[in-house]
Amino acid sequence: MVSFSALWLPILLSAVLVFVASTLIHMVLKYHASDYRPLPNEDAVRATFRGSNNPGPGQYVIPHISDMKQMASPEHLAKCTEGPVGVVTLRPNGAPTMGPSLIQWFVFTLVVSALVAHLASGVLPVGTDYRQVFHTVGVAAFLAYAAGQLPGAIWMGKPWSIAAKEVLDGLIYGLVTAGTFGWLWPR
Repeated sequence: MVSFSALWLPILLSAVLVFVASTLIHMVLKYHASDYRPLPNEDAVRATFRGSNNPGPGQYVIPHISDMKQMASPEHLAKCTEGPVGVVTLRPNGAPTMGPSLIQWFVFTLVVSALVAHLASGVLPVGTDYRQVFHTVGVAAFLAYAAGQLPGAIWMGKPWSIAAKEVLDGLIYGLVTAGTFGWLWPR
């Protein structure tokens, strides 16, 4: 077994490299630029939200039901047929700031790398060859970064094309993490 403390460098460096890869994906490659489309009547929708007691930040569903028994009611079915049907996420009012989100994202990458290190340190001994470290760490990191993207497409109606791009991101982040751990694994 490898001590967890012996993996501080691959933990930190893989988190930094995933953060850099994420930045390149979003700022240079920009294949996520088409993930969000504007509503054709955005101003009217915004005015409707503001006029309805300006709901606070949170996740909302339309049409809403408070009990699963209501799903089969004629009223709910009519609303679903009439549309729209969706999930709406509202953020706090004010100018968007990237700082807090970037900090949270970096902390997330650190947590993923630390958990992957914890797993790998328990199953891979000192001196494990690069390919085995790459495989074990890569699968775990891919699962951490990618698998959680699919329930949004399954349950919330997120377009599968967007979920697929997010899974691709997870694959890239998993490969970066795997390569870093394989390179820096204790010999």
